[in-house]
Amino acid sequence: MKNNNNFTRQRDQVMHVGSQAPFSLHNNKARHKFKTLSRIVLDAIAFLALSAILAGLLHLGYFCFMRAAYPVKYNDFVTHYANMYGFEPSLAFAIIRTESGFDSDAVSHANALGLMQITRDTFDWAQSRTPGNENLPHDRLFDPETNIQYGLFVLSLLREEFSDTHTMLAAYNAGIGNVRKWLKDSECSDDGVTLKYIPYNETRCYVKKVPTAKKI
Repeated sequence: MKNNNNFTRQRDQVMHVGSQAPFSLHNNKARHKFKTLSRIVLDAIAFLALSAILAGLLHLGYFCFMRAAYPVKYNDFVTHYANMYGFEPSLAFAIIRTESGFDSDAVSHANALGLMQITRDTFDWAQSRTPGNENLPHDRLFDPETNIQYGLFVLSLLREEFSDTHTMLAAYNAGIGNVRKWLKDSECSDDGVTLKYIPYNETRCYVKKVPTAKKI
């Protein structure tokens, strides 16, 4: 009888351990899955936080670049006169950046003056085309507002003759006479409207630089 009792207790102990083992294994698997899921969630949160920080830094860097590339102090003048003459402000900014780098006191090797690099002869010609036939002194070209106003006015006059923007920019850089001559030359133009080849290296580079700067 005593032996039977011992056998019963041993059997119960084995059955008890056996019944607990699957449950314990299940708990371990659940804990492992929970830890894995927690790590994934934490990694995702960390990634999103890092992405937000990087996006903020990129935005700040872009803002600083734009402030350096396109000074805000000329924004009102550019916007006003670009709208007046029917141009995108971005085009005016691109021309100013390409012509003078936003230096209102700039003087080129060809004696073009100010932000949009207008020569004295071009200034006189443009003034003769104004409704009031203005007669401002040449040193007014160092005044940012005057220079921007007349630079965009000159562009509007060029656009009357050269409807293609690429050709208009070439005329702004190389002069009306040169572009008229190139448009009549079959080596430079196929249709008398657009230029397939520009003989002047400076002008070839110029008509590429301005659209590039416009995209910034």
